[in-house]
Amino acid sequence: MNDLAISARGLRKTYGTNEAVKGIDFEVKAGEVFGLLGPNGAGKTSTVEILEGLRPRSGGDVTVLGFDPDRQKQALKDRIGVCLQATNLPDKMKIHEAMELFGSFYTKRVDGDELLRRLQLWDKREAFYSTLSGGQKQRLALALALVNDPQMLFLDEPTTGLDPQVRLEIRDLVEELRAEKRTILMTTHYIEEAERLCDRVAIIDNGVIIAIGSPKELQEKSESQSSVEISLGDPLPAGDLPTWSHVIRVGMSEDRRQLTVNSSHPAKTLVDMIKSIDAQGVEIVDVHISRPTLEDVFIELTGKRLRD
Repeated sequence: MNDLAISARGLRKTYGTNEAVKGIDFEVKAGEVFGLLGPNGAGKTSTVEILEGLRPRSGGDVTVLGFDPDRQKQALKDRIGVCLQATNLPDKMKIHEAMELFGSFYTKRVDGDELLRRLQLWDKREAFYSTLSGGQKQRLALALALVNDPQMLFLDEPTTGLDPQVRLEIRDLVEELRAEKRTILMTTHYIEEAERLCDRVAIIDNGVIIAIGSPKELQEKSESQSSVEISLGDPLPAGDLPTWSHVIRVGMSEDRRQLTVNSSHPAKTLVDMIKSIDAQGVEIVDVHISRPTLEDVFIELTGKRLRD
């Protein structure tokens, strides 16, 4: 159990008659980046708030860094950092004042000045919060989440609403934290962000985890099979096409210069196709393999886009 940062068994959360989280099980390993993906209302926010110790659970067993979030709140909060989707501070609070205030909440703290330099906020240390741009406010939120040198970070949609350049900056920072072997649990509305940053993801819908694994594992299990497209210099000779391995369906253009096949093992299929086409003396001009994306998997499983 020492290699687990989070363990949840039968986790439930109800609000009156509404069961938002319906007995989910999952684990997060120490040092991994774990993504929790789901459409609005799926139960991911309730799940994360329970793990952070912000909201009591209705049932199940949960430990975070070995602590029960319900019963050992203070010990847990001393060891985690939380970056909410929206952080609001008093307009007239200066950046260095915010760092000093948040640092006073913990028994351990890092050098706040160094943290501001790392997050490109040193030049703004005397600025009022109200004068910061959206990207600067989000970088400050990350600085406040890191001020206690946490073992684990919770990032709730850390790049939502930011322009593309700032999103890239935040993602680069998350990759730095990942390289430091910090455990990170993040929610995001950007599928490409989860594919790039997360070691594993759990897809939650209607209070239930419906898939869990690495982005690659989920893509390989998808019914949206990979496709192999081959462009030819000359038309294929008339007649039936050869039987290639692992092929589910075949399409060919009217001029017999473009082949498209769906395959469960595209690399093996491609080898077979190249051999048979070459044997017919036809030149291959271009080859393209397209695999299902994590967004394809998400839509397949939930029937919704991530931002729905």
